[in-house]
Amino acid sequence: MAPDYLLYSDFNCPFCYALHERLHELQLIDRCEWRGVQHAPHLPRPMKAWQGSLGAELRQEVALVQRLAPGLPIAFPPGKPNTGPAIEQAAQLLRERPADGREFVRRTYRAFWCNGEDISDPAALSRLAEGLGGGESDDESRKMLQEWNAAWHETGQAGVPLVVSPGGVLLVGCVPTEQIQAFFRLHD
Repeated sequence: MAPDYLLYSDFNCPFCYALHERLHELQLIDRCEWRGVQHAPHLPRPMKAWQGSLGAELRQEVALVQRLAPGLPIAFPPGKPNTGPAIEQAAQLLRERPADGREFVRRTYRAFWCNGEDISDPAALSRLAEGLGGGESDDESRKMLQEWNAAWHETGQAGVPLVVSPGGVLLVGCVPTEQIQAFFRLHD
């Protein structure tokens, strides 16, 4: 069955990671077409260690995710990376070999949120893509990224995660499991 829901997400968002893992647990992830978008494209490459209020803000986000998704493996990362390279790699894999692309997406979330890896680092991305098909990002994949970004902006939402039903109804944020299940039941 082809995915019929759209999932807009960014690797450096703890709420996106939590929703992605919930969708796996609920066996709904295959119903979703993952679309990576950068909600913070200004972040540096390579990842820089936290300074000032940004670290405090992320600590609060991680603590909130831990309350929303108890038992989810998540650690406070050393910084927040620019996710452009990781999203490009995911797009290339998803376009060429969807199953490998989905595996890369899950590996990348876990590498950052469980191990604190710098997913803007080409060596880390290469390691995460090990054993998966796909090559260098090409014009077709970059065009796909532009289309994802434009479609995300057309939803009128500036944040992630965001699930769009086949009828265009939005599920915004990392919500309780029951709400996710109800959303999918209602829009099937």
